[in-house]
Amino acid sequence: MLNEIAQDAQNRMGKSLEALATNLKKIRTGRAHPSILETVHVNYYGSAVPLSQVANISVEDGRTLSISPWESNLVPDIEKAIMKSDLGLNPSTAGAVIRVPMPALTEETRKGYIRQARQEAENGRVSIRNIRRDANGDIKDLLKEKEITEDDARRGEDQIQKLTDKFIAEVDQLLQDKEADLMEI
Repeated sequence: MLNEIAQDAQNRMGKSLEALATNLKKIRTGRAHPSILETVHVNYYGSAVPLSQVANISVEDGRTLSISPWESNLVPDIEKAIMKSDLGLNPSTAGAVIRVPMPALTEETRKGYIRQARQEAENGRVSIRNIRRDANGDIKDLLKEKEITEDDARRGEDQIQKLTDKFIAEVDQLLQDKEADLMEI
């Protein structure tokens, strides 16, 4: 039973870490990367479809993304979707190719993005701690129902704490990498 609780906690903490990594990808650095446009959805025959499913997204140079739609009639819809997204990007069209230049980041915007990254990391830590609280609550319930001994409960809580420490260290590492990426000029 304790192993099931620990396994469930580990799975949930892993999902929290994945969610944090996804949220950190959305924070724009000065460099062009196709993952920046992952959240953009295009109206394609009446349904919202991820941009990557209707066009090829590639990096033209360090600061420009190139988008080649598979159907030329999608060009205006893709432009509109990129402008409506909260990414602050302005696409320009040259025939059937859409170019999205990445604006250079000022010191002030870099600091704002670092603040945003730190907030995302803190949300990740809180999520992991909540999972720890839930797992420890499950262990206490088992102890209360006399299904496990106090020693087993203590061992289980120690195991959950070690998991928590490991995942929080990974959150800190993700944040550190993102901060270094943001401060790189």
